[in-house]
Parts: sequence; structure tokens; C-alpha cells
Amino acid sequence: MNRNLVKALQVAWELPEFRTGVRHVVDLEEIAGLLATLSVPDHDHEVERSLLSLLRSGLDTVEIREAVLLLLERDEVRKRLVAAAVEPLADRPGQAAAIASAAEDPAVRREVRAVLASAKVRELIWQAIDNQLSDDRFGLIRRAAVLFVWHPRVRRLAWAVRRHGVLRELRRKR
Repeated sequence: MNRNLVKALQVAWELPEFRTGVRHVVDLEEIAGLLATLSVPDHDHEVERSLLSLLRSGLDTVEIREAVLLLLERDEVRKRLVAAAVEPLADRPGQAAAIASAAEDPAVRREVRAVLASAKVRELIWQAIDNQLSDDRFGLIRRAAVLFVWHPRVRRLAWAVRRHGVLRELRRKR
């Protein structure tokens, strides 16, 4: 699992606002245990699958998805999460700056909200994540192409993050 994602999830979990926002719909102890296990370098990959399953059910639950998206609209929460996510990118300052810039753009956040609102798009995203975890590059590329071609909100999101240089920086060699 991507270490940046794990770090951002851990920072989010440490925010009292985050835990309070999702306390009534998730098992806090289960998530805390999964995040603690993921922070160990040689963890079991079943733990990754468990956390991804929890994330998936969270994104599919309207209340959790809305609670998280509302928290991300709060400057103090978003800034702390973005700082945690880009911290490991110290050796790639261009990529860190592009991601931080995109996260601060209300248009990007609107497109993320619109993309996550579609059950079909969420399903394709999870299929792509499963393909990546299974090292199925062809499946991952196929899912990404379907997302981009058939879902206009995904194209709009891609263009929104492109304006901030995120795609260019992701392609850049170290």
C-alpha cells in the first residue's frame, strides 16, 4: 500500500474532528489497530486488504463520505492532511507543490466530490486499486481508460489536477 496514503490516514485518524465525525458509523478500535499494523514495515498484506475494504465501505456509505468530504473543506484539517501526504516527497519538491496546490483548489475538491458521488465510478476505482495490488498493469490501464473515456467527471478532475502540474510531476523521473 502506498506509504503516503497510510501516513495521511494516520494523520487524519489523529485529528479529533475526524474521529468525532465518523465515530457513529465505524469501529474506531478496528481502524486504529489496522493503521498501527500498517505502520510496521513488514506487515501482512491481508491487513492492507482489510483497510482497503473498510475504506471502500466507508466511501460507499453516504454519511461517512460526506463527513470526510466536509472535513476536507476545513482549512486546518486539509492543510494538516496535505502536509502529511507530501512530507515523504521531500526529494520531489515539484510533485509535493503540485499536490498541495491541487488540494487547495476548490474546483478540484468539487470534482473529487462529484467523482466520488457516482457508484459506477467508485466501483471502477476499486477495481483499479485491486488491479494495482495484484500487479495487473493491463487491468489497471484498462480501468483507468474506461474511467477517463466513459465518465466526464473523471476527465474534468484529470484536467483540474493537470492545471496544477500534478500529472506532469507524476511522470517526471527522479
